[in-house]
Amino acid sequence: MVKMFALLRRRQGMTTEEFVEHWRDRHGPLIAGEPSLARHIVRYEQHVRHRPDLLSGTEDCDGVAVQWFHSIDDFVAFMSEPKYAELIAPDERRFLDMDRVEFIVTDEPNVVIDGDVAR
Repeated sequence: MVKMFALLRRRQGMTTEEFVEHWRDRHGPLIAGEPSLARHIVRYEQHVRHRPDLLSGTEDCDGVAVQWFHSIDDFVAFMSEPKYAELIAPDERRFLDMDRVEFIVTDEPNVVIDGDVAR
């Protein structure tokens, strides 16, 4: 299993509320609703910034997308789908600052703590 983590920042001139609404109600369903794209993804998570202050991290970061794939080949296949270029890439430009999206694809994690810790 590989995971793609993308640090997202909203497009200039867009409010946080507009960003969240578009990401959750339009972009996510756009990917999930297109079988040629969804078939490559095991899981797609949208993590919206918890709150607007510095306790939630870097000031201008709005969220993190996490997509799970069985392999790097599945990630490449997803990005190579014609429907990605036709539907997803243009939609990303509607709500993301594409020059500032940062991403990494990772292998299985090294788990340091697993489960609840008694306090």
